[in-house]
Amino acid sequence: MHNKTILIFDDDKHILDVCNIILTDAGYNVAVSETSHDIIERVEETKPDAILMDNWIPEIGGMKATQLLKQHPVYKNIPVIYCSANNEVHILAEKAGAEAYLSKPFNIFDLEEMVKQVLEKHT
Repeated sequence: MHNKTILIFDDDKHILDVCNIILTDAGYNVAVSETSHDIIERVEETKPDAILMDNWIPEIGGMKATQLLKQHPVYKNIPVIYCSANNEVHILAEKAGAEAYLSKPFNIFDLEEMVKQVLEKHT
């Protein structure tokens, strides 16, 4: 379970910092990005076991970034947890092709549990 890498895409530095602390404390390696247009390059660099993707992120948005990932022959099987404050986050996640979703704001337990479930199911 440990030594898994989680790549977080979010343009809110505060959320990145909080998620980084939570997941690092839980024993994960964490990489962060404030933009999503370079998702394939970031995935190549970090080789994540799972991705936490914000919906509203520059420049192309979380949905398009997730779709790009899911179209990639090598990286399409990396599970994505889609995050949004939108009431219809489950619909957005489905459209994006994400394996799971979290509604913002989420608590520490929800974040840890979702990451754990996604890793157990998809890796």
